[in-house]
Amino acid sequence: MATMTDDVRAAAEAADRQFMERFNAGDVEGAARGVYTSDAILLPPGARRMEGIGAIVGFWRGAAEQLGVEKVDLSTVSFTRLGDQAYQIGRAILTLKDGVEAEAKYVVIWKQEDGAWKWHVDIWNSNA
Repeated sequence: MATMTDDVRAAAEAADRQFMERFNAGDVEGAARGVYTSDAILLPPGARRMEGIGAIVGFWRGAAEQLGVEKVDLSTVSFTRLGDQAYQIGRAILTLKDGVEAEAKYVVIWKQEDGAWKWHVDIWNSNA
C-alpha cells in the first residue's frame, strides 16, 4: 500500500526526470522554471546564495554555457517527507562537453507550489 511519502517521492522523481529531459535537450530555462518554486533558494558551491527563479535560470544558463554542462543525471539516495515539505538526498552526474563526468551529492528541500512539488532549496557539492 502506497503511503503519502511514496506519492510525494514519485511526484518529486517525476519533476527530477522533467528537469533532466529539458536540460539534456538544451532547454535550460524550461528545465529550471519547471522545477523550482518562484522564491527558491540556490546554494551552489563556491558562489553566493541566489534567490528567485530569475537568478536561478541565469545560474543554470551560465553553467551550461561556461562550464559546458551538456547532460545532467539525477538519482535519489533517500527521500523523507516532513509535513508540508520534504527533503531529498541525491547523486548527480554532470557530463561536460569534452565527455568528462563530474559527480556531486545534493540536498533538495521540496515544497508544494500551485499543486505541484517543486525544488525550494537546492544545495550541492562535488565528490572531487
